[in-house]
Amino acid sequence: MSNNDMMEKEEIFSKVLRAGRRTYFFDVRSTKAEDYYLTVTESKKFTNDDGSFHYKKHKIYLYKEDFTEFNAILNEMTDYIINEKGDEVISERHQKDFKKEYDSDQNEVDSSIENTSTEKFTDIDFDDI
Repeated sequence: MSNNDMMEKEEIFSKVLRAGRRTYFFDVRSTKAEDYYLTVTESKKFTNDDGSFHYKKHKIYLYKEDFTEFNAILNEMTDYIINEKGDEVISERHQKDFKKEYDSDQNEVDSSIENTSTEKFTDIDFDDI
């Protein structure tokens, strides 16, 4: 059997989910015994300082005998997260330039503390410990 025949036989059905700099690949593949299993691959893009980029990939293999329990736990976990935190997406908090709402309030508190004290918290002498 040629490599092309093997690749066609191995990859049966695929879907892609693009999520920012992450991409998820869902692939149905075939075993040597011609049974199916699922691979889920997370690919994350990283940019180097020079502008070039590379990808890091993580893959899990999921076999039919584990589908029912895996699906039950996945549903339980996703339901838990949505019930606890809602379905609002707050991913902007993970961006490098995200500024928390309380930062300006905290800066006001910090400046008032500095105005009332001549010593900063970071000015610690290790002999004091």
